[in-house]
Amino acid sequence: MRKPIYLHQDYTLNEEGYQLKLPLNLETIIPADDSVRLLSQFVEAMDLTDLYSTYERINTVPPRTLLKIVLYSYMNGDYSSRSMELNCKRDINFMYLLEGKPVPDHAAFARFRSIHFAPCAKRILAEMSNILYDLGEISGETVFIDGTKIEACANKYTFVWKKAVTKNQEKLLVKIADLIAGCEQLYGIQIVHGDTVKMKHVKRLRKKLYALKKEGKIEFVHGAGKRKPSLQKSIGTLEDYPERLKGYTQKLHICGKRNSFSKTDHDATFMRMKEDAMGNGQLKPAFNLQHGVDAEYITWLTIGPQPTDTTTLIPFLKETEEYLAFKYKKIIADAGYESEENYVFLDKNRQLAFIKPSNYERSKTRKYKSDIGRMENMSYDEAGDFYTCRNGKQLSFTHIRRSKSKTGYVSEKSIYQCSDCKDCPNKKECIKGNNCKTPMEERNKVLSVAKTFLKYRKEDLDRILSDEGILLRTNRSIQAEGSFGELKQDMQFRRYLSRGTSNVLAESVLLAMARNVNKLHNKIQKGKTGKHLFSLKSA
Repeated sequence: MRKPIYLHQDYTLNEEGYQLKLPLNLETIIPADDSVRLLSQFVEAMDLTDLYSTYERINTVPPRTLLKIVLYSYMNGDYSSRSMELNCKRDINFMYLLEGKPVPDHAAFARFRSIHFAPCAKRILAEMSNILYDLGEISGETVFIDGTKIEACANKYTFVWKKAVTKNQEKLLVKIADLIAGCEQLYGIQIVHGDTVKMKHVKRLRKKLYALKKEGKIEFVHGAGKRKPSLQKSIGTLEDYPERLKGYTQKLHICGKRNSFSKTDHDATFMRMKEDAMGNGQLKPAFNLQHGVDAEYITWLTIGPQPTDTTTLIPFLKETEEYLAFKYKKIIADAGYESEENYVFLDKNRQLAFIKPSNYERSKTRKYKSDIGRMENMSYDEAGDFYTCRNGKQLSFTHIRRSKSKTGYVSEKSIYQCSDCKDCPNKKECIKGNNCKTPMEERNKVLSVAKTFLKYRKEDLDRILSDEGILLRTNRSIQAEGSFGELKQDMQFRRYLSRGTSNVLAESVLLAMARNVNKLHNKIQKGKTGKHLFSLKSA
């Protein structure tokens, strides 16, 4: 016997042959060692006062529940708000987190991430790190820092280059000055009294030209095939130039200290990425993501527009001191973070630097050791303050050169120069650089020595070559670089879904928190809790 199908919106009318089965409680269906239970317990233990303060009125689903659902979705590599809504209707783990509340729509999850979670993302990440520290899961003493570039949610060919805008602005200012001078001569009027042309002169000229139009009762024409009067052409050009100048000024303001930005996402900067499909070094809009990893957990992160890592270290460490309940004593980073400014900051902040020198690998090569033009391969007399080259000639101290970096740090370099290199047989091997305008016959050897930098580099090199330094450098490769490997490969996150630094930071924090819960779950199940460092394997 065929069952009839009722064409009603309520499909339960067709389920007469189904019987309600036990258990009704989802708690009994979910395994006891499922990560969703750990996530729920962890979020319940967090202080979310800052998150709740972003709400004027809380709806049926509380912010704590929304945070659980979003984090669990990120833990499973699903970052779509529409997928979160669908999973809450179909997945028993999401239903378990929802606790019988009505399913929020996708817009509720999107608003939660951008409006409510983004303003307090750093404080919530700090809350998680502090809980892990109290549990003994992170050491609070050593932090492994590394950075990566992640593509922004912006089109590839929407670049605006600061240098090009500056050049166009300068050309436009010349055109404006020429236009005013031409109008003064053509119409017999005087606008500029002096040598400097200002915007007030443009407004004054515009007023004068419109007055001439009214006096001469000149009719402006529009459309193809009609000859425009010279006055109409002058006014049209004059109306166009200030708008273009305003656009250039706005673009320079958006650029700020950066060299470029994207029209789609003004906070994104164009950088050279490792993922280069064309293989031609194409620049893409991206953000520089910095991770601070301790015992495999991401305890802190920052987002920046810098294409290099050198200037990111100091702001990173200042934020850790501001938000975290503990202070790291040992800072482990790769060669991209080495600079005199960073060394001085760590020394004043009473933190030990384990930073790989930028010349560490090259200094071990035969070519480096046999280069007679390097100061490392010259003998130095500390009492007389001079270097002695291969030919036995002295390079005496002449003066100190000071330079200021983009961050405002002033460094000093001591300049040493040989008095006479005229008949030296090693001159071509010793003196490098083919772009100097002075002929090689007239050039003398000059050394530029940053004594403060070299002093800190030597102390740092002694630390990283010690047994502790080797252990920490090995762990940096495993933990810091491993965090980005899991982020890009395991979690398949290679491009941000939102725009703006605030929303991008919120996405990064959610990813870090989701990864931390997954890491804690795996450590608990494998019995590896409380382990902070990987031990070295003996050969």
